[in-house]
Amino acid sequence: MTNLNLQSSEYLYAYTHGREEKSLCALEQRSIFGEESDHLIRSTKNIDPNRSPFIRSKLSIFFSGQTVQEISEQVPQLELGGQTFKVIFMKINDLPREDKIEYAERQNIEKEIGWNINGDAKMKNPDILFGIVPFKGQWFFGIFEENENVWLHHVKKPQEYSTAISARLARAVVNIAVPDPEGVSVIDPCCGIGTVLVEALSMGIPIVGSDRNPLAVKGSRENIAHFHFDGTVKIKDIADEEGHYDVAIIDMPYNLYCRATEEELFTIIKNARRIADRVVILTIEDMDEMIFKAGFTIVDRCVANKGIKALFSRQVVVCE
Repeated sequence: MTNLNLQSSEYLYAYTHGREEKSLCALEQRSIFGEESDHLIRSTKNIDPNRSPFIRSKLSIFFSGQTVQEISEQVPQLELGGQTFKVIFMKINDLPREDKIEYAERQNIEKEIGWNINGDAKMKNPDILFGIVPFKGQWFFGIFEENENVWLHHVKKPQEYSTAISARLARAVVNIAVPDPEGVSVIDPCCGIGTVLVEALSMGIPIVGSDRNPLAVKGSRENIAHFHFDGTVKIKDIADEEGHYDVAIIDMPYNLYCRATEEELFTIIKNARRIADRVVILTIEDMDEMIFKAGFTIVDRCVANKGIKALFSRQVVVCE
């Protein structure tokens, strides 16, 4: 964050998602913040907006007030140290008509706030971006950060499977599995070509991968190296895994033409219970009975569609 004379202790996160992603987005929100919202979440948790594929932007709150005028009266406190600035009205999608503020009024609010800031405004490439937004009857002002959608750079990989999960889904699943990465050990023991590994490593989350398929491991290593990340991927069946981890992420293996047997699937879940305290399972089949039989409790879940006209949907099941 830009160095100023003020610090934030609260943050506003603006969300956006497709209709088919509502369930997945809500589970990610519950995992990180303990609540869900279609538009804005206010929290004391300070996270990088680039972590989530659904966060549009973040506001690090400096001032709040009942009116824009109250914000205008507070912004002269800012000390910019000669840096240029720009004020942005934080965009929120799909608000009810009665809550929408028209473009001309948004511009006027930006100008009013900017006029009262002691510094030089700059419309292109300013040193500091400020944001303002109404939320639950109050106005909030602070540092504005936009999501740069870094996961989009991971969509094209040297090695790909047609049935592999998308980078967007993988990123959300990592956040669901590891909402607070500090000191957490993570494994993907059926890593395939490493989509989950790439997303976790790109967020600075230490994760190790393994797979019993040597070709998959080779592809996973190549994909990780392609994006200049440093990650460990071993050729190993989950049944042979000897380590213990805080979290495991498992995209259950399947093939539309030759599916794994029930016995093979249960073996994976049973071993996941052995090696990890918390497991997030992705599956296209109902596995609740196997999950309970292995000794897990299902603490949350969602449905992740591949598109509006998806031929199949994955369940994301959080187990402890």
